[in-house]
Amino acid sequence: TSRLAPGIVELAPPITQALEGQDAFKAIMNIEGDVYRHHKNRRTVRAKFGNKRFFIKAHGPSGWKEIIKNLFRMRLPVLTGQPEYEAIRRLNELGVRTMTCAGFGLRGRNPAQLNSFVITEALEDFSDLEQLAPSWKALPDPQRLQLKRAVIREIASMARTLHTEGLNHRDFYICHFMTRDRDWNEWTASDGLDLHLIDLHRMQIRGRTPLRWLIKDLSGLLFSVLDLDLSSRDYMRFLRVYWGKDWKRSYRRTRLLRQIIVARAVTLYRRKQGKRPHMPRGLASFS
Repeated sequence: TSRLAPGIVELAPPITQALEGQDAFKAIMNIEGDVYRHHKNRRTVRAKFGNKRFFIKAHGPSGWKEIIKNLFRMRLPVLTGQPEYEAIRRLNELGVRTMTCAGFGLRGRNPAQLNSFVITEALEDFSDLEQLAPSWKALPDPQRLQLKRAVIREIASMARTLHTEGLNHRDFYICHFMTRDRDWNEWTASDGLDLHLIDLHRMQIRGRTPLRWLIKDLSGLLFSVLDLDLSSRDYMRFLRVYWGKDWKRSYRRTRLLRQIIVARAVTLYRRKQGKRPHMPRGLASFS
């Protein structure tokens, strides 16, 4: 990943116009609005510029203590909004729907004292799949099956694109897939899903996705759907899209890999839910 020069500020026209005459970087870092998240040095705020709403993720200084703690745990700390900024650009290049970037800023040279922000257009009238999936159970069976299969195909296609292009998400759960709100009773297969992948601040970009990070993404995704009553055939549908034309060959060669992914998903589920998940026989046999 390329490194951007400190002192950079890029803003979409509505934001530039709204902040005319101000120190744009300082104004954005201290902007008031609806605070969605405030964790340590990172703050996510929804604000309005002109007639559009935007999300601002402002990253303050991490400090050497946080950097050293991450390095001792063999993790690269996320110090700025640059990974998300570059991830959005790369996903756009690959044709994976995600957020629209409306601004980026970076100041500082000392790694422990960097300040930055990323601005994205708000996905208005969208909901995440974790919220929507339970409500889909009430749909008539033919429509529910079509919808479930369309979701599986699209998520598998996105996962395939990420991993074959050297990207990994690190928080690859269904709550980070957004789709436009609608009356789902009126949905048909020809409507499509318009899925968008969000929360990219930990995404990594390389020439090739390391196996450990592929496992983390897929086990996280599996963990997040274990309560959705998916069948063994549903999991196979995912693998057929994820592996592509040679899926049968890949299936024969990856038994150990599949066992590791399922075991990690089950471990995470038991840690979060305090119980073992119910799984279809075909999936349970991998763990």
